[in-house]
Amino acid sequence: MVYVVCLVIAVLSAFTGSLIGLGGGVVLIPAMLFMHHYTDAFTWAVPQVIVGISLITMIFTACSSTIAYIKKGRVHYRIGGLLLLGSIPGGILGSWLNQFIHADSFSLYFGVLMILLSLLFFIKRKRSGNLDQSGERTSATYISVLPAFFISLTVGVISGLFGIGGGAIMVPAMIVLFGLPIHIATATSMFMILFISIISASTHIALGHITWQYVLIFIPGALIGGTLGAKVSQLISSNALEWVLRIVLVLVGARLIMEGLM
Repeated sequence: MVYVVCLVIAVLSAFTGSLIGLGGGVVLIPAMLFMHHYTDAFTWAVPQVIVGISLITMIFTACSSTIAYIKKGRVHYRIGGLLLLGSIPGGILGSWLNQFIHADSFSLYFGVLMILLSLLFFIKRKRSGNLDQSGERTSATYISVLPAFFISLTVGVISGLFGIGGGAIMVPAMIVLFGLPIHIATATSMFMILFISIISASTHIALGHITWQYVLIFIPGALIGGTLGAKVSQLISSNALEWVLRIVLVLVGARLIMEGLM
């Protein structure tokens, strides 16, 4: 029964993550924390193990999603590459810090993070400017390297620490700071998550946080959910996707804060 639940969580988290560019961790982590708190069958699902599983699962979610998005020409390689600069050292640092967090504190911190991220969507964004259908600007784009580096460093730390891939920060950041349409931001986010999750997962493997018997259940679910999410994303308007993202972040955040305070 545990394996069936894990497979269902994997499909749903990968589908949601691919659909809105979050990598799936914002669904997988809370779902596994919920199971850990409410059934003895998931006593093994402590934060360190959950984060490790989430990051490895995201490699496959991001891989299947990125392939689908690349075929549609939606990945903005220049912005994605720039924002990866700080993500690699950040991911290693965050993965190392994860081992010091207790389960209840983890739920509380993760919940607060989700609420704060949802507020990013209420910040007045930059105009998207002259963007073609692939998301590339038809005129020159000026991006400040230093702010982009610190944003990507923060994303890397949060990814390794909480196992969420960083898309929950990168999608709003690319929309608000760089003026990218959400469909392009989502695709570029998944492209970045592929590399961030590989680095962060490798660090968790080195630290011994991986329970392989469960990881092998999550991988096929991630491949299925990631592919489906990328396809469904093409059928939904940008405004609808933004509201889905807001609602998911607020609901997940509120639930985790309550669990962390109980």
